[in-house]
Parts: sequence; C-alpha cells; structure tokens
Amino acid sequence: MTAIHEPLGPGLTRVWEVEDVLFRARTAYQDVLIGRTAQGVSLFCDGERQSTEASQLVYHEALMVPALLLADHVRRVLVIGSSEGVVCELALDAGAEVVDHVDIDEQAVRACAEHLPYGYTPAALAEAERGDGPVRLSYEDGWAFLAAAEERGDTYDVVVIDLPDENDDAEAQHNRLYGKDFLGRCARLLAPGGVVTCQAGCPTLWRNETLLASWRRFREVFGTVLYFGSDEHEWAFLSGRADRVDEPGALVARRFGERGSGAVTLDAETLLASATPPYSLRRNTGPVQ
Repeated sequence: MTAIHEPLGPGLTRVWEVEDVLFRARTAYQDVLIGRTAQGVSLFCDGERQSTEASQLVYHEALMVPALLLADHVRRVLVIGSSEGVVCELALDAGAEVVDHVDIDEQAVRACAEHLPYGYTPAALAEAERGDGPVRLSYEDGWAFLAAAEERGDTYDVVVIDLPDENDDAEAQHNRLYGKDFLGRCARLLAPGGVVTCQAGCPTLWRNETLLASWRRFREVFGTVLYFGSDEHEWAFLSGRADRVDEPGALVARRFGERGSGAVTLDAETLLASATPPYSLRRNTGPVQ
C-alpha cells in the first residue's frame, strides 16, 4: 500500500491510499503516479490528484460543456495540457472538426494512454501523434505553440487550458500558463464568438485564493465571463468571450436544449443553477461590467 499526502491548504492534507501502483516515474517535468485507489484507477502529478476513474467525467464535462455551449461554433478546438486526452474526445463529440492538442510531457501522455481506462487508448494516441485524424497532438510548450499559431494566423472556436492546479511553486513551469499574458494570447487566437476555458480553483472559502485570482484575470481579459461551479466536484471553472453576452448562464442553459448534448453528468438546470459566482467573488469584485 502506497500513501499519497495531497496538500489542500495550510495545515490540511488529504491522504490517498494507493493499493496498486501501475506506473511511477519522474518525467522531465513532474512526478507522475498512476494507481488504483478507492475511486478506481487514478492519476497523480507531483503528489496531487489530477483525475480518477470515478470522478473524471464530472470534472471534464464541467470544464468543457459550458464553454462548448457558450461558443457560437465548435469547429476548431485547441487543448493545452490534458494528458489524459478526455477533453479532446468531448470536443469531437460536440462536433469539432479539428482538435489541436498540445502537451509538454510526452512521457506522461503515453503513460496515461497505457494505464488509464479513460481518455486516449494507445491506438488513438498513436493516430493523434501522426495527425492522421481530427486530433493532432504536439509535444511542446503551450506558450511556444500559441506564439507560432498567432504568427500563422490560426484561429480557434474554443481554447481549453487543462493543467495541474496553479500553485506558489516558483519552479512550476505550468503556472505561467494561467497568467493574464497567457490568457491574452489565447484570446487573440479566438474566432468571432470563440471561448477560452480553464479550471479556476476551488470555491471553498479556506482555499479560494486561486479562484479569486483567476476571476480577476478573466474579467480583465474578456468582455464576458461565465462561472460554473461544479456541484458534484470541488472545482470551479471559468469561460471567457471577448465580446459582451447578456446572461451567459441562461444562454448556455438554453443552448443545451437547442443544440442537444451528449453530457451525462449535467443538464440545463445544472448549468443555470451553477452559473452564479460565490458571494465572496461577487462581494470582492462586483458584477461583470
């Protein structure tokens, strides 16, 4: 039995019991462990849970479904991070014709495809690596990919940032991909009516520093910011559009019925009910202008 002590906040730790370690390695970027927990096969990076067999679909649909519905079109999607590849599948299910997937950690992506029962299969991963289908996988830094895409004049209907949690580690290279500058670069790649989305932290009052910071950044970059607080997970998610959209929560709830959706962990009522930011955000920053 292996125990993983996951920090949640000052003086608080969650302990995961890992019954069977399927993969463990120090990659060029992070410590990766895949093993069996009480929530099924689970992925940990640098000692933090990234996804589990039991809850990954709740998480990934909370990240993707509001953004896919807020976007006017879903033809071209850019995914930054997402070692498991689940969000690429969700984008295709929503009608995307091209999904560019960028992840810096090749070893982690391949381990996920081999050992996780969700996301890429080894065969699907090999196809994405070759670029033979609608998913085109590149192993490179997201910042560099965006710079090259902007120079080429590429545009996307949805840009998904699916990374390990932002933290205060000065050496964590992924932190810069949460910053205002990076959000601005993502925004410049959007087609008209396009959307940028990411996991934005936990709304729990004693660990909401990341959410407060993400909320401020999104409001500075985007004309419309949609909040989605998962009622069956511990995370909040933000989606941003460059233009102004009135009542974005009502819009995505309406589009859920109009467009149809293959979502299995949420519905129109969930989208509408979960679109109100916590009082602490509204109190500190006021309504989106």
